Amino acid sequence: MARGDRRERIFRDDRDTQAFLDRLDKACQRTGWMIRAFVLMGNHYHLVVHTPEPNLVDGMRWLQNAYTRYFNTRHQLWGRLFGDRYKSVLVEETRSFGGRGTAQGDYLSLLIDYVHLNPARAGLIRPDRNQSLLDYAWSSLSTAYGVGPSKREAWMDVATGLELAQCRDTVAGRRQYVRRLDERTLREQSAAAGATELELEGQTLNSTLRRGWYWGSEAFREWLLEQVGSRSESNADFRSGPVGHDHAEAAAEACIAQGCSELGLDPKTELRRTIYGDLRRVAIAWAIANQTTVSQDWIAERLGMKSRQNVSQRVRQFDRIPAKELPKPLRKWKEKWTFFD
Repeated sequence: MARGDRRERIFRDDRDTQAFLDRLDKACQRTGWMIRAFVLMGNHYHLVVHTPEPNLVDGMRWLQNAYTRYFNTRHQLWGRLFGDRYKSVLVEETRSFGGRGTAQGDYLSLLIDYVHLNPARAGLIRPDRNQSLLDYAWSSLSTAYGVGPSKREAWMDVATGLELAQCRDTVAGRRQYVRRLDERTLREQSAAAGATELELEGQTLNSTLRRGWYWGSEAFREWLLEQVGSRSESNADFRSGPVGHDHAEAAAEACIAQGCSELGLDPKTELRRTIYGDLRRVAIAWAIANQTTVSQDWIAERLGMKSRQNVSQRVRQFDRIPAKELPKPLRKWKEKWTFFD
């Protein structure tokens, strides 16, 4: 989750919210993420992200930087858009940890509910006026859970959320899921039940999202500490463990192979050789920087480009060249890897 700097708006209109989702789509393609729930509010957002590869940090860096560049360009601003760093919390699913048995309490399901209930709790949806949470356009409830599979983005994992709620992915099952949430908003509005419904095993979700680093049982916490060592106890965002780059490196290698083929570079004899005025290697570096989350150090080493500073400078220079001014193979390459206007 992340808020705007000084709690200012990060989404000014529907064009902004759609632009964020477009970049989330691209982030999921880069990282292999699956999104289990999301909500975009005026000055903040929540994402429930499943990360098959340990690449949350790299993916979030790309997502927020890409959206910030869009937002500042469109609104003629500069500087950072988000206040401080995003907040991340590890969430327990219903599974066993180290032979200790299955977790008691459905932490993930409660978190997904919390995300979907945000518009009502912020007063943007009024159930007492016959409004439904489906009426809020910028959440996964209206764009994924409330519609059929053919209308969902490929990166939305609705199956997990519906299964946890014991609802089938049918018209009737999806209506049941939405009705359960709408009824809950009415209960909370009339009886202020939110505080009790957001607690499991003595752990309060609201407090966890503000100050905690995990949302789950004590067995889950012990399992996490075993995975990365006791250093994580002093790391509020649980980022002390090693970050894997397998997915990003595989995507980068595929980009290199494709670039060599389409731009006519011999990967064994020409790829790492400096040829004055030849932009083909720079074009591949530019595409890798646009398409993956590998570091510029990785690009410099893999393509023989001296240093990360050299990569950054050459990539920026290539980015500023209009596609129409490039030779045909490079023009087609740049048009192919340019994702956003």
